[in-house]
Amino acid sequence: MASTAANGLTAAMASTPVLEGVATADIARLAETGSVHRFRKGSYICHQGDPSPEVYFLLEGRIEISSFSPTGARILHAAVDTPQFLGELGVLGAMPRGADLLTLEDTDVWATPGEDFVDFITSQPGAARQLLAALARQIQEHQAFADDLLYLDLKGRVAKRLLQMGTNSLDDLPSPNTAVPALTHVDLASLCGGSRENVTRIVADFQRRGLVKRDGQRYILKKPEQLAKIAGL
Repeated sequence: MASTAANGLTAAMASTPVLEGVATADIARLAETGSVHRFRKGSYICHQGDPSPEVYFLLEGRIEISSFSPTGARILHAAVDTPQFLGELGVLGAMPRGADLLTLEDTDVWATPGEDFVDFITSQPGAARQLLAALARQIQEHQAFADDLLYLDLKGRVAKRLLQMGTNSLDDLPSPNTAVPALTHVDLASLCGGSRENVTRIVADFQRRGLVKRDGQRYILKKPEQLAKIAGL
């Protein structure tokens, strides 16, 4: 790997919460265990049910994470475009892949053997704690979504999901005019556990009330505080 590219990869990894506080030299050694691959738009990096021999790191581009329910319904989990590790759950649990990873644009992904990643994490107590914290947040988010399905109506779930896509934590609402990642009404419906038709009507109502604005496939959150009230926050 060329020096400039290696430095860019190391810097991107160092910016993630999992490696916060880890020495740059140690992160550079982790980066050297793997290699960067270019995936064209519309390529599958892995499929749900595949073995999990590698851990990935999104360096540049955009990836959709989705899976299929036992009934065959597609479930969108997220569309990510910031540098982050992916696929670590399957490696840590010695489990098959739990979701498809599909590139939404030309994307650069670093990959390393799972054993090398595990060896690194176990040698870095700080990184191990951060990774455990990240896994705990994922479990909490899944539980929160299940609770939303039980106790929050669809309009509230749509408002909450739009807000979540505009901030790292709902403890801090997005600023007015925050743009959220591009997604279709079908994707938003999947994220909210509703039908496309009902979600489309709800979003249209939000637009009429000036709460959100459509800009291509992106939404602009015009009035986050009012969305928060609808979401029961």
